[in-house]
Amino acid sequence: MAPVPDPAPPAESLPGRRTFFSWLTYGLGAVAAAAVGIPFIGYLFGARKAPVAWVHLGPVADFPENQTRMVTFDNPIRQPWDGMVAQTNVYVRYEGREETATDEMKGHKFLVLAVNCAHLGCPVEWFAESGLFMCPCHGGVYYANGEHASGPPPRGLYHCVSRVTRVRGVDLLEIQAPHFPTLQNTLTHPA
Repeated sequence: MAPVPDPAPPAESLPGRRTFFSWLTYGLGAVAAAAVGIPFIGYLFGARKAPVAWVHLGPVADFPENQTRMVTFDNPIRQPWDGMVAQTNVYVRYEGREETATDEMKGHKFLVLAVNCAHLGCPVEWFAESGLFMCPCHGGVYYANGEHASGPPPRGLYHCVSRVTRVRGVDLLEIQAPHFPTLQNTLTHPA
């Protein structure tokens, strides 16, 4: 009898349909995880505070004593597509010079208030005749110093941090921006 040849080793079969779809699902899941995870990890490790810049509002001589004026300035973190939204307003009131100041530049006293109502952020209007700020949205009223007078706002207007600097012999009023007011940081001078 003739020897029986060894059966040929079985040919490697192609992966089954179920295995193919499993690997396809794993691969697409990994791509989706990377698409979501990489920006998140970049946020965690690369997040930095927006730089706080001092923005010039104008020379001290432009602000008459005891008059409240609205001043518009360009937000330093604006983008080219922001358009008019990049402009921000504040109310400035020059309250005169302090008698006790030893430094000439620290002798100027300013009240700088955010233009937004503390209720829902609507822009308030200054009425010099009555000496009040009034919110047209829900009837909030504030005194000239920014304190709450009546209406739904829970508190007074937000105060902005300001300083006076001398540039080429001219005293300039500056405020910190972009530093938007919140209840956690109300933009008041540090103690």
